[in-house]
Amino acid sequence: MTMVERVAVGLVGAGPWASQVHAPVFATGPETRLTAVWARRPEAARELAEPYGAQACAGFDELLDRCEAVVFAIAPEAQPALAERAARAGKAVLLEKPIAGDVDTARRLADVIGAAGVGSMVALSARYAPRVRDFLVHLAGAETAWRGGRLACVTDAFLDGPFAASPWRQTRGAILDVGPHAFDLMSVALGDIVDMRADSPGAGWTAVQLVHAGGAVSQLVLCCAAEAGHRYDVELYGSAGTAALDLSTAIDGAAFAVLRAEFASLVRDGGEHVCDVRRGLYLQEVIARAEQQLAAAR
Repeated sequence: MTMVERVAVGLVGAGPWASQVHAPVFATGPETRLTAVWARRPEAARELAEPYGAQACAGFDELLDRCEAVVFAIAPEAQPALAERAARAGKAVLLEKPIAGDVDTARRLADVIGAAGVGSMVALSARYAPRVRDFLVHLAGAETAWRGGRLACVTDAFLDGPFAASPWRQTRGAILDVGPHAFDLMSVALGDIVDMRADSPGAGWTAVQLVHAGGAVSQLVLCCAAEAGHRYDVELYGSAGTAALDLSTAIDGAAFAVLRAEFASLVRDGGEHVCDVRRGLYLQEVIARAEQQLAAAR
């Protein structure tokens, strides 16, 4: 793409993820330019927009008028209504995960985007990381039957740092925040999730056992309130050995460069993306099943 052809992107939200990732990624990339920012707090929108020469918009409709595509970095409950408006206005959308606060709302969002005929992607950061993609290709091409797996995502993100004050993360925990990434990677590696058992001993810890189509099983350990022992990794077990990846180092700046390029291509060329809103809906359904089990166990 030439500079003239760069996709004009509007950013909704001015919180930590918007300021640390989305704004610099879409403002400085060769495929896109950041033209507008809108947030619930006008002063936060101005503070984020100014360094990139973007317009801080007084309302969401003004943002839609100033962009070709919309990137969201807001809470799950707030995202669907605005994303539906963007889709109906003909704008491609990059959605935050999870795509909604509940399954019914996620399903309606997917239907609206489908009816509007616009492109969609979900910011499942691992799926855009080149090393993760190579790992998944290796798993698919290996001459072994993968029968089991484990994924651990153990961090202190809810104790300190920019996400510690996030109300929806504190209320619904790691299952809603990092759960989409974990369920997505395991279902790609081992097949669709057909059964599960979710438990929580408290203190922010969640353990999930999954059964996949074809009979493979996997285990997830999720916690964003761990004071020590931080790790983010995945390992698969098969008839001819194991395959492992340290996700904490594999997901880096290259992932967001790929995300930006593929989103720009979706806007310009159309088509569908493997991580589209329907993928987001699938993950929302899996999350809902896990949350129901966790609620029943309390």
